[in-house]
Amino acid sequence: MVTDFGLAAAGLVLLFLGGEGLVRGSVALAERFGLSKLIIGLVIVGFGTSTPELLVSVNAALGGSPEIALGNVVGSNIANVFLILGVAALIMPISGWKRTAVREALVASLVALALFGLVQGQVITRVEGFALLAVLTVYLLASYWLERREKTLTVFEQETEEFEDVPLKRAWLPPLVSLGGIALLVIGADLLVDGSISIARAFGVPDAVIGLSLVAVGTSLPELATAIVAAVRRHSDVVLGNVIGSNIFNVLAILGTTAVIQPIEVGARFRDIDTPVMLGASCALLVLLFATQRIGRLWGIGMLAVYAAYMIFLFRNGMGS
Repeated sequence: MVTDFGLAAAGLVLLFLGGEGLVRGSVALAERFGLSKLIIGLVIVGFGTSTPELLVSVNAALGGSPEIALGNVVGSNIANVFLILGVAALIMPISGWKRTAVREALVASLVALALFGLVQGQVITRVEGFALLAVLTVYLLASYWLERREKTLTVFEQETEEFEDVPLKRAWLPPLVSLGGIALLVIGADLLVDGSISIARAFGVPDAVIGLSLVAVGTSLPELATAIVAAVRRHSDVVLGNVIGSNIFNVLAILGTTAVIQPIEVGARFRDIDTPVMLGASCALLVLLFATQRIGRLWGIGMLAVYAAYMIFLFRNGMGS
């Protein structure tokens, strides 16, 4: 048991360090290609910090724990909205986001709706996995085209101040740091899955609950760290891009890849409870971004309260099933 706790703790640390390294390297590479803060936050940071979820889900599926893979994605998306945005808003109110954030939040809601439809069946098949990856490809191409149409180099130079302190000026450093981050993520994901599954199963916790709680929160640490830094520096687009991009990537890329490798069996609780909560969280964020101009500390407290209530319900319901 002590060894399992040590493995889980080491996995969380390596995931955090690996995610940080991947983000720093990816941001430096993005700067060299002249990408804006929107793309950095939405695609590079949002997708980059979701790499732990990808590795954990694939490892869990290959290890015969498909409910952990699905629970990891659904739980991470719920945590991204209620936990991560809640913490960021509590640290520093989020305001001044671009209207494009509403458009991307709409995409995230449509993706969540698609997952809600997929879990109505008994299995997420390989064909459905390929379909999710195809949608991801279209989304990335569309994002790049819209970015090239809307951005200017002057705006890019003004909006990337939050990353100027990244000391990766030498040409060979960004790819090296990115590769190092990926290596740490691979090792950390393996340790976290092995340790957390052993601990939770020793206490009789179902796989679905493990994925929705411990693993989901653990693999969301890179998003949390990025959101805190961005909130302190008052960069709302980075906070929102990080969360929205991660939620899109989690469903399209992570579930898509996992389902292609190993079809994912869907438990009844995902149809009845967890995926509807995830869809509600995505829609709530969309409405909030469309209807308000500021996500203040009261909103942050409310989001954290909702997440705490969900966690309490999750464990009480899961342990009783």
